[in-house]
Amino acid sequence: MCANGHRPFDEQALVRALRRGDRRACDDLVRHYAPKLYNVALRLVGRPDEAEDVLQETFIAACEKIKDFKGRSQLGTWLYRIATNNGLMHLRRRRPTVSLEEVDETGINVEPRLLQRWPEDPASAVDAAELRAVMEEAINALPETLRLAFVLRDIEGLSTREAAEVLGISPTALKVRLHRARLLLRERLAEYFATASGGSP
Repeated sequence: MCANGHRPFDEQALVRALRRGDRRACDDLVRHYAPKLYNVALRLVGRPDEAEDVLQETFIAACEKIKDFKGRSQLGTWLYRIATNNGLMHLRRRRPTVSLEEVDETGINVEPRLLQRWPEDPASAVDAAELRAVMEEAINALPETLRLAFVLRDIEGLSTREAAEVLGISPTALKVRLHRARLLLRERLAEYFATASGGSP
């Protein structure tokens, strides 16, 4: 028993309980994974109400399909995959989009036009809250495939292998997307710093 009175999280025990149809196990699943899955859903669909729908659909699907979970990956990785697919389905209802599996890595024309110079002291050039807002806006403006790679790897902290598994791509393809996402974010922030410090964008 932990000092705060909660039992330590046991993924295998949770999976066994879910397979038995234990309703409390579904509650435990939601309690443990909901915050991270909601963050991914919100960054993908961009609307809190829609992110809540994605989250609900994800947990319903997970509890219904738990017998299909073979345990070859972490439970969290499997859940991220379900949440990502649900989020993409919501986006496709709004507009046609390219599926993650159909993207030709060499065909994503998102290389930055120019790598701007960072100011001498970026922190002094901007307000922290304003910088966070600019960063969020820059992340949200990334193409879906790059945004998901960045969110899963750099924000949620998944390993390259785990993030690649969630997205159904190779680790090499994941690294390509992540590199391009970081370059685009660096370019956007460099432009912002140049403007904030009085330089030309």
